[in-house]
Amino acid sequence: MNKAELVASIAEKSNLTKKDAESALNAFMKSVEEALVDGDKVQLVGFGTFEVRQRKAREGRNPRNPEEVIHIPASKAPVFKAGKALKESVNK
Repeated sequence: MNKAELVASIAEKSNLTKKDAESALNAFMKSVEEALVDGDKVQLVGFGTFEVRQRKAREGRNPRNPEEVIHIPASKAPVFKAGKALKESVNK
């Protein structure tokens, strides 16, 4: 499902226009992004949790030249952990 299909689904299920549904979806995504940038977690009970995790710096190998060792710097990565209700409905 892409963004346009998601907007259409939201519009249908909430009796909103597609324009209003897209606006709501964009606001949700922007709010989650801002919270993660600020270092906060976004918890949606029954759905899941968005958070930022730290990745340590490490050494890696170039796949084209396995003898070449490269340094991979530390970084932050956004992650989503599915909630119990979401996991159960997917596994039915």
